[in-house]
Formats: sequence, structure tokens, C-alpha cells
Amino acid sequence: MKPIIMAGGVGSRLWPKSRAAFPKQFLPLTNEHSMLQETLHRLEGLNNEAPIFVCNEAHRFIVAEQLLQSGIEHDGILLEPMGKNTAPAIALAALHAMQQGQDPVLLVLAADHLIEDIAAFHQAIANAEQLALQDKLVTFGIVPTSAHTGYGYIRQGDAIPGDENGFSVSEFVEKPDLDTAQQYLQDGGYLWNSGMFMFKASRYLQELQKFVPDIYQSCKAAIESEQQDLDFVRVNAETFAQCPSDSIDYAVMEKTDAAAVVPLDAGWSDVGSWSSLWEVLPKDEQGNVVRGDVILEQVNNSYINAEQRLVSVIGLDDVIVIETKDAMLVAHKDKVQEIKKVVDKLKAAKRPEYEFHREVFRPWGSYDSLDQAERFQVKRIKVKPGEKLSIQMHHHRAEHWIVVTGTAKVTCDDKTFLMTENESTYIPIGTTHSLENPGKIPLELIEVQSGAYLGEDDIVRFSDRYGRVKS
Repeated sequence: MKPIIMAGGVGSRLWPKSRAAFPKQFLPLTNEHSMLQETLHRLEGLNNEAPIFVCNEAHRFIVAEQLLQSGIEHDGILLEPMGKNTAPAIALAALHAMQQGQDPVLLVLAADHLIEDIAAFHQAIANAEQLALQDKLVTFGIVPTSAHTGYGYIRQGDAIPGDENGFSVSEFVEKPDLDTAQQYLQDGGYLWNSGMFMFKASRYLQELQKFVPDIYQSCKAAIESEQQDLDFVRVNAETFAQCPSDSIDYAVMEKTDAAAVVPLDAGWSDVGSWSSLWEVLPKDEQGNVVRGDVILEQVNNSYINAEQRLVSVIGLDDVIVIETKDAMLVAHKDKVQEIKKVVDKLKAAKRPEYEFHREVFRPWGSYDSLDQAERFQVKRIKVKPGEKLSIQMHHHRAEHWIVVTGTAKVTCDDKTFLMTENESTYIPIGTTHSLENPGKIPLELIEVQSGAYLGEDDIVRFSDRYGRVKS
């Protein structure tokens, strides 16, 4: 069995924690591990091969770093040049998995789900595997615990002959209104559509080619010219751009006569909103979930998360309060679905809070914008041991670097020298320069930029070990 981990998506309903450049699957929302790492830990104890990951190209270094932190080996990090929904993404993974001449059973998982009962999850996987080996395309249907309007539903059909754990699929149902969802819960036989699947790689591709041949052909052509780039697998971007965009449900599962569903009752949640996160986390006596430096007075059934500052809340019930370094969200729990409208407004206004946190992560480390005004900006730079920023030049800004901790190896035109704590240097406008951490501990420095234009796009890269220089 080969896991396929789908690590795309932006998680906009969990803004301001989740942002386009660092979405929810990479955040530690339920414990100290990110949701991606929790997905991988959930596989421990199963007889599975190294997983394949599918992610947005912009997130590739985050995925690689979190795999490194977890000590997880992989069989490829496939980079989508652009989002085309789940049917093409799974097709790329299936084609990649079959390149060694094998036909593995694929376990397709989202990187941002929560599952509490691991034993029940493993048992459902074992049940599904038996069906997949019989050429069924299996989906996992979540036994509903409430009349939820945020999920699609699966109407469970008859038991599959000779298998008491699997059922045919009578119908896939779109997200219902509340009255319909309550009727589903009362009637029984309806399951939440989890977006998790299991099938042979060849069987999925066979059905995809049958129902949506354009997707199959585009993905096949794109993967045939794949290229290895560090830990990553790049497919042909021009070919993949021609691929139609469609979900696996619409493209295959709703059309095939081989669909089967295995019920899963394991404390599952897609953690799609702040209210759903509140539902699954431990609460205090007043029904509150509290993270960070928080003082409450007469507050009930709320989720309060403080990241940077003291947050105090008085006399409110059923609220969500999220504080980050650069943004604050206050919402009623019943209105958290409207957060996406706020994110859409930020995107339309081209505000950086849509895409980036104040601290921006790079493959070499991170930078945190501490202060800025007209013609100057102050950043805190962190460089991991052994890492190096690109050899670069700026047309519009000069930079002052002051080392706080660690050792910096600095190249400035034809000079290369070391700096340690409390030492500083000046990088004039137009100077070719680079910064490296040759030591064994993290390098931290303060960078003061000054000039007429301070945008991140004022970088001319000459050489870069992370493949960010276009050939």
C-alpha cells in the first residue's frame, strides 16, 4: 500500500493563522506537530511503502522541511505547476507510482484532517484494502455526529457480497441545507464525504481515462517528461496547464460503477473552520479553548488564541478571537464561514496579509519584518546552520547587517569575511553579495534596509542552491 498525501489548499477559513504562503496543513493546530506531520504519524503501524506527496510549488520547501523534522522518507514530492483540483493531482501520483513497473494500492489522504481514534482508522484501511484488491474504488464515509451543512454526503447502498465491511454507493449528495442534513441524520444510511480514498493505481487511471480522457492524457504527458529537482519532482508545466480542472468525485467517483464506501467512525474532522477546531479540542469548565497569553472574564464557549501579545476578553460568549503578529480576527462562532469573504477582500486589495505572515519562511530560514516606514525597513533574519542565501544584488536599497547570535560568512563584491555577535557590516546599493551560516548553531541578525524602494522583488539573483534562478 502506498500513501498519497495531498498537501495543497490554502485553508482560507482559518485566517489569520492560515495564509496562502503557509496554509493550515503546515500549522500545529491541535498539538506541537503540524497537521501534515500528524497525518504521517497516523500511518505508523501500517504495512505501507514510502508516501508520495503532491503540493503547490510555492510550498515545496515547507513540505521538505517538515518531512526532515519528522524523519520521514518519501517516494517523491510532486509539484503542481498550478492547481487543477484533486482528479489530476491523484492521476499524477498514480502515474508516478507506477513508473517502477508496479501497481500499488493507493491510500489517498488529505494533509489537513484530524483523526482521533487511530485504531479505528487502521481497521477501516484494512477493510478498504480488501475491496481495493477486488478492483473497487473505495471512499471512506464518516459516520455523522451532527446535522452538518459544511460536508457533502454519501448515501450508503447495499452491503457488497462477501464483504460485511463495505457497501455500494447509492448516491453522492452536495452540501445540504440544515433541514435536509437533519433529515439525513434521522434517516441513517448517510455518511459524510471525507475526501479520502483507496484503489489500485491502474484501476483509478482506467476509470479516469474512460470518463475524462482529457485529464488522463494531459497528466500522462506531463509526467512522462518529469524532472528531478533536489527532493522534488517537476512535471511539464505547459502540458499540465492544458489539463481540465475537476475533482475526483465529479470526474470518477460519481460515474463509476465500481464505487464502494467503508464507514469510518474515528473522531474525524477536516478542521475547516475555527468553530470546528473549537469542537474537537479540550475545553475548560466554561467551554473555552485558550491558547497563549489570555485573560478571560465572563466568557463562555469560545476559542481564544494569542500568538504575540496579551489578549483579554470580557463578557462574550460563542466568539472566536485570533491574534497574530500582524492581524486580529474577532468573529461569532456562527459566522466563521464568512472569514473567506474577508480573505477575498484582502486578496483583491493586494494586501500582504492575504498571502504572508509577518514572519516569512524560506528554504534557508526565515525573516520577520519588525518595523517599516517610508524609505526604511527593519528585519530579523534567521539562517539555519549550513544554509546560504542566494548571491544577489539590489538596485534600490542598501542594507546594514548586525549579528545577534551565531557566525555569518559575508561576501560583498570581491571580499569574503566572517562576522560574529555584535559585529556589523554595510551592503551598498548595487553590490553583489551573499550571506551564509557556516556554523553549527542558528545565525540571527538584524537587517536595516534603506532606499527608495524596499519590495521583495528588488532582488537580482546570480546563483542559488535552491533552484530559484531561472536558466
